[in-house]
Amino acid sequence: MNAAQLAQLIALAAIWGSSFMFMRIAVPQLGPSWLLEIRLVAASLILLLISRALRRPLNVRKHWRHYLTLGALNTTLPFWAFAYAAQTLPASMLAILNSTAPLWGFLIGFLWRGKPITPRAVAGLVLGMAGVASLVGLGGLAVQPEALWAVVLTASAAICYGIASSYAEYAEKVETYANAHGSLWAATLLVLPFMPFAPVPEVWPPGAVAAALVLGVLCTGVAYLLYFHLIATVGAPSALTVGYLIPLWGVLWGWLFLDEAVGLHTLLGAGLVLSGTMLVTNFRPSTLVRALRRSRES
Repeated sequence: MNAAQLAQLIALAAIWGSSFMFMRIAVPQLGPSWLLEIRLVAASLILLLISRALRRPLNVRKHWRHYLTLGALNTTLPFWAFAYAAQTLPASMLAILNSTAPLWGFLIGFLWRGKPITPRAVAGLVLGMAGVASLVGLGGLAVQPEALWAVVLTASAAICYGIASSYAEYAEKVETYANAHGSLWAATLLVLPFMPFAPVPEVWPPGAVAAALVLGVLCTGVAYLLYFHLIATVGAPSALTVGYLIPLWGVLWGWLFLDEAVGLHTLLGAGLVLSGTMLVTNFRPSTLVRALRRSRES
């Protein structure tokens, strides 16, 4: 990475890390379902406008089943689970639990596809689960049924990401931008039939609506574009390192703007989860250190 690419990576981590803060702002007034649909529609429209400008077709007739599957697993279910959990859990905890997705992805790959498991990966899974346990136990959530249910939902969202990654590895090959665009429209349509049954907010506070729109436009639409741009310029392995920075930004935004306390359980849980994820994915912190050095040299 050069300096500009490293700045883009950090910006992407900051944007995705802020999504949990915007969920916490919007969901108390709008509810999970309306927050989800506003987010999906805003993101889909942004990608539609850009795809028209770039002339990137979706080939819906050929790939519609793939888009529906990916939209359900990678967008609809996890986005709704995070929106529901955001009614209870702080943004920092949502960001940390979100980073367990690679752990679940590895476990699902082992159970579903029979991928080999190594002692290093086992150690990573143990560390990751210990991190979740410390967040729940030391944070006092184990004695709060509603909060514990929110943790289960958040973990389910991360599991959905793991299933989606395993599915995408063996699914039909579709251009990455079309994957993002098509799956977002599929998710939007999947949620639509349920909206008549969702409680309509009595009021639509401008701040909550603005947070939902920022969540869709910036944290979903623009973030997807920036992510795929990084994949194209620095490669997928380097672009995926953004996942190790998102929890740091999630905790920071929650502390700065939502007055969330950063306690021992937050730091310990984040450290264990990220350490476990690094072991499972064979990531080494030296990768980012080398990128920093190269960015300075450039």
